[in-house]
Amino acid sequence: MSIAKTVRAAVLAGVAVIAIPAAAQTPPSHQIAAKIPLDTLVELPSMQQLRLSPDGTKAAVTLGGGNDFVYAVLDLVNGGKPKVIASAETYKDAGQRTLAGYRWANDRYLLLTLTSREIVYGQRVDLRRLASYDIVTGKTTPLAWDGATADAADVLHIDKKNGRILLARQVDNGNTEQMFNYRVEWVDVATGKVLSVVQQPNPIVGGWFADGNGVVRMGTAGDRDTGEERYLYRSGEGQAFTTVQRVKDKDFSGAGIRPIVFLDEPDMAIVSSNHEGHRAIYKANLKTMTIVSKVFEAPAGYDASSAIANEDENGVVGYTFATDRDYVSFTDNRLKTIQAFLEDSYGKGNAQIVSTNDGDHRLIVALGKPEQENGYYLYDADSGKMQLIGWQSAKLKDGLLNPVSAFRYTASDGLPIEAVVTRPRLRAGQKNLPVVVLTHGGPYGVRDYVEADQWAQSIAEQGYVVVQPNYRGSGGYGVEFGKAGRKDGFGTRMQDDLNDAVDALAAQGIVDKSRACMMGWSYGGYASARAAQRDPQRWRCTIAGAGVYDLPAMRDYDKGYLGSFGANYLAKGAASLDQVSPARNAGGEWSKILIVHGVRDPRVPIAQARALRSALKGAGKKEGVDFAYIEQPKNGHYGIYFTKEERLEWLGGASAWLDRYNPAYVAADADFAAKPAIDPAVAAMGQRLFARTSG
Repeated sequence: MSIAKTVRAAVLAGVAVIAIPAAAQTPPSHQIAAKIPLDTLVELPSMQQLRLSPDGTKAAVTLGGGNDFVYAVLDLVNGGKPKVIASAETYKDAGQRTLAGYRWANDRYLLLTLTSREIVYGQRVDLRRLASYDIVTGKTTPLAWDGATADAADVLHIDKKNGRILLARQVDNGNTEQMFNYRVEWVDVATGKVLSVVQQPNPIVGGWFADGNGVVRMGTAGDRDTGEERYLYRSGEGQAFTTVQRVKDKDFSGAGIRPIVFLDEPDMAIVSSNHEGHRAIYKANLKTMTIVSKVFEAPAGYDASSAIANEDENGVVGYTFATDRDYVSFTDNRLKTIQAFLEDSYGKGNAQIVSTNDGDHRLIVALGKPEQENGYYLYDADSGKMQLIGWQSAKLKDGLLNPVSAFRYTASDGLPIEAVVTRPRLRAGQKNLPVVVLTHGGPYGVRDYVEADQWAQSIAEQGYVVVQPNYRGSGGYGVEFGKAGRKDGFGTRMQDDLNDAVDALAAQGIVDKSRACMMGWSYGGYASARAAQRDPQRWRCTIAGAGVYDLPAMRDYDKGYLGSFGANYLAKGAASLDQVSPARNAGGEWSKILIVHGVRDPRVPIAQARALRSALKGAGKKEGVDFAYIEQPKNGHYGIYFTKEERLEWLGGASAWLDRYNPAYVAADADFAAKPAIDPAVAAMGQRLFARTSG
């Protein structure tokens, strides 16, 4: 596996374990006086996704340097020096393959999960493979790749002591009807060889689950055309599987009992269920699929997320949930005491335990207020020593960015909605500011949080209020809130929620609703195009990234991937998909729209953007005046994998589009005289976008 030679030396040199002063009720911070260059704001995260080794001496980490990511192992004993093991470019050269995640198999071997979307036997599938990295020799070994079809990376259990994993993988066993069913095998992490087969493919099972002893206990099946989910269970090894639950989730609401941890009690497990309206965590009997007791629920109005298994995977140490931010409620006394100390020292929500070693003696803690990038610290629970490992942003460090807060409003039909608002720090105290609605993707089951979002911060730094509505259908707010989005779907009532967010902010004098634009990616890209087409009188401009613009074509595309039932996630509130498809309604007045799309997008094909461009031209709209169009040759769909060049093009292009059609500063503004100079990167993108403008 080749290693990129262009990793920025400054990033690697900046990784060090340094002692910090005692806690002082809030994370370390400093004020940033001047406007932050966009080139700095779009930097790849210098450090993220830290995973502590079982003995606590090393950490796997993703480092951002130059234009791309590298993956490394940090030696936390000898000064935090990183050893680079691979680069993102290594996988992209193979055809939009990405390193989707990593975890420790033991103190010597790191498991790497690789993903891509490819054609296998005529079907479009998500391809996953597993490899092990030996931190002693530097060797990367494929794990059980021979004969694998689509997914060969579902780790059910890790046996650290014996250096093996229980792996569920799809294999070509000569039976074409079972090549996408999973076989479960013990695999040696050092050699990649299959040691033994413990469960042959079952023609109806689409996934297996094992307990903390490595015994396969449950299988799940899903019919892509009817939507029925089926659960098969056995009490122990050697017994037959029987069907214990059938669920047809016609509303895509996540119905049924969802096992999380098998307990060390006969047939008992910790599960999640939303049968009471919001997802909560329960103890249940899996043999009878009956709830025994509720063990955790989130604050009123919110869903619980999940349970955290203990090291033996036969119990839990805590539960996760989210309100305005992500939180953990620990039940384990040791972790509960540590979390209480961190919250007392740095404030509730400002300190998150992101990884621990075996025994929870050493922990990696992320510190940061909502308007800060995180600092990552190594906390020794025995000595009480806290040491800095590194910053999420090596340039910004603990600098205070634009303030972020939760904002609640009532939609025009009376539904309460939560949003995240980022206000421009250089315009503190100013009223009636221009606003940008930043619409999250998904759309269903996804939401935004009170945090320093890179896109929101980049736009706010240019002088705009940025609002991120968690419109109906967003995740985390209960069954009925999700159903409301399904019922009144794409381009209808969900779209109204975005309009209502601006009206609510305007009613408080925070923004001027006549100075509004919208931007977003994926579903957010669709919403931006729909806004330009449906409500041009409301939006001065929109910026649409990786959006779906021809819904009937997208549904046909999705049938091969999601099945005829899964493809029905699209619009339900409209009379027809045609009615809410921007590419099929390109005539008439539109807001000015910038369209950006990745050529290698595996989720929403580039054909969607090209169809919209063609439709706009066919309707007499002029490129460079009425709309602009950017294709990113190497970009896929998922924002976390953007290179720095792609981020700068996306956010620089958006900022230039905003500056042209909805300037942040106008003569009527009280702070117009203090207007900062346009960012050089924004100016450069403006010249590029409007080079063909005439008239």
